[in-house]
Amino acid sequence: MCLEQGSSFQKLLMKTGLILIVIGHLSFISGALVQGTVLRYVASPQDAISLQYAVSNIISVTSAILTISCGIAAIVLSRYLSLTALKWAVFSLSISSTLLSLFCSVGLAVSIIVTFANKGHALLATCTFTNVELIQISHECSFDPTRVYSSTLSLWTMALLLDTVEIIFSIRCFLLTLTLLNLKLCRRTRKKKVTLACLVFPPRL
Repeated sequence: MCLEQGSSFQKLLMKTGLILIVIGHLSFISGALVQGTVLRYVASPQDAISLQYAVSNIISVTSAILTISCGIAAIVLSRYLSLTALKWAVFSLSISSTLLSLFCSVGLAVSIIVTFANKGHALLATCTFTNVELIQISHECSFDPTRVYSSTLSLWTMALLLDTVEIIFSIRCFLLTLTLLNLKLCRRTRKKKVTLACLVFPPRL
């Protein structure tokens, strides 16, 4: 019975790690697309709005990398549940991933709201046309402005949803790791929690 419970816990931790890796890669790709198609043209230290766009996107990419790292560490931990140092590593990564994803979500939400408020003018600040209605036929721009407003908002919305999923599964990873860390504490105080102890210390046949 203990072996079955231990195997179930390992599978749960591994699935959580795999989901974090997939979500982290998708979030990284969306951030890279925004940076490569729009923000590298509009980011300016002199403009507060465009600078906020750039900072939010950098945090988004960093959060994605941290989420991927947390997922990899969780998968490794699922194979070696008895390693205390690895438990603390996943514990720290899951907390960091949760907090950074939360900050990223706030930044993306602000970017979306600000873009709606100024109707995308900050995204097209480097363009020299005077009539926004002629945006699709204007050549006075350092990049192709066609659909840049809707495309950027779509990518930001997708990134916001991915960050929300990152938060959920990072918290799940945190709770799983917290359970493992509490097992050792309970074992030292000689509390009788046989079911939990079997997850980390399965009996040898």
